[in-house]
Amino acid sequence: MRNYDLSPLYRSTVGFDRLFEMIDRVDQANNWPPYNIEKLGDDQYRITMAVAGFGADEIEMTQQGNALLVSGQKKAEEGKQYLHRGIATRAFKQTFNLADHVKATGANLANGLLMIELQREVPEALKPRRIEIALSGAPTLAQDVGPQRIEKAA
Repeated sequence: MRNYDLSPLYRSTVGFDRLFEMIDRVDQANNWPPYNIEKLGDDQYRITMAVAGFGADEIEMTQQGNALLVSGQKKAEEGKQYLHRGIATRAFKQTFNLADHVKATGANLANGLLMIELQREVPEALKPRRIEIALSGAPTLAQDVGPQRIEKAA
């Protein structure tokens, strides 16, 4: 297990308290079952969890807000006698905190691996947009670009 000293970052960042608290809790968290998090593209991610021995009907996945909860409960097997039981089938709950606008789009269970596909979908209203800056003294669209004449009414 690795321990990192993040204290130098505390004094040069503002507003990242929640992030640092989550990093500090990683060492204390239950990391069962083991998992990988992959970045597939700019806005695509995949979580792969090793859930050997679990069927699709024994795993539940829910997303509420920015939290993705994956839990598994093995059904009772009656009448089996094991001489050695090396495949862990204990119940698990794993919560992943997702960034804003990231949604789970699908999941697939194959060869003992649960693969959860994630996609970031930022609404158009929240995407950055470029704002033109007018030069001082230059005419704007609201101004007439030609010379102004004042005619005397008779």
